[in-house]
This record gives sequence, structure tokens and C-alpha cells, in this order.
Amino acid sequence: MRILAVDHGEKRIGLAISDSTGAIANPLKVIEHVSRVIDAAQVAETASQYQVELIVIGQSFDEEGEPNLAGRRAVRFAEALKTQTQISIVMWDESFSTQSARAARIEMGVSRKKRAGHLDELAATVILQSYLDSKFENRKT
Repeated sequence: MRILAVDHGEKRIGLAISDSTGAIANPLKVIEHVSRVIDAAQVAETASQYQVELIVIGQSFDEEGEPNLAGRRAVRFAEALKTQTQISIVMWDESFSTQSARAARIEMGVSRKKRAGHLDELAATVILQSYLDSKFENRKT
């Protein structure tokens, strides 16, 4: 089962996709933000193109565990996406996904100059791998 992950940002939307076994997340692409409806249509088209069966959208929370501003935007995006596709959508805690993506780039030895760019598709990959790992852990128990 292929799964698509979405890291929804104000300027860009990072996408990652799982392998066909649903075990490994890979960066896919970045979509530049236009409008919620157009962005949702692009994500729905990508999901259809890759025959995705589930879409995981990263959602961030504040210190009290409530969705913060970005988390509420992600929920509104998910609602718009639901009008564009019949594919199931799951919200997933994306806490620290960008920091994890940045740390991964450092670990890979990417130079400081090349690390300066956006991390959207890598953050989506971190979100998706977190989701996949949690499902794997649940299958083991």
C-alpha cells in the first residue's frame, strides 16, 4: 500500500511517498503554495498518479497539546483535500519534523551552504517514516 505524506507550510508543501510495501518513506517533491483549493487539487492529483491509498498530513501542536496556528492550517487543508479525493486522510503529529530533517542533512554531510534551502520534502519524509514506524511497531505487538 502506497502512502503519501504532506508537510503543509505557508509557502511550500512538501510531499513524501512510501515504497509499495508501506515500509520506507522517500522524498517526492515540493509544491509551491498558490491557494488552498489549488494546492489540494495538486496533492490529490499526485496521490492519484502514484495510486496512493492513504494520505498522512502533518499537524503541529503547542505546549498544551492543542493545534497551533500551523496545525489549524493543516486541518483546513485536509478539509479542502477531502473535497478533491476519496482517498482516506489521517492527521499525524509532525512535532520536530523540520528539526529532524535538518539534523539528517547534517548527518549526511551536506555543506552548510547547501543546507540553507527549504526542507519541506525531507520534513514530509520524516512525518511519513514516523507514521510507518508506528504502524510497524503496532504490528509487532
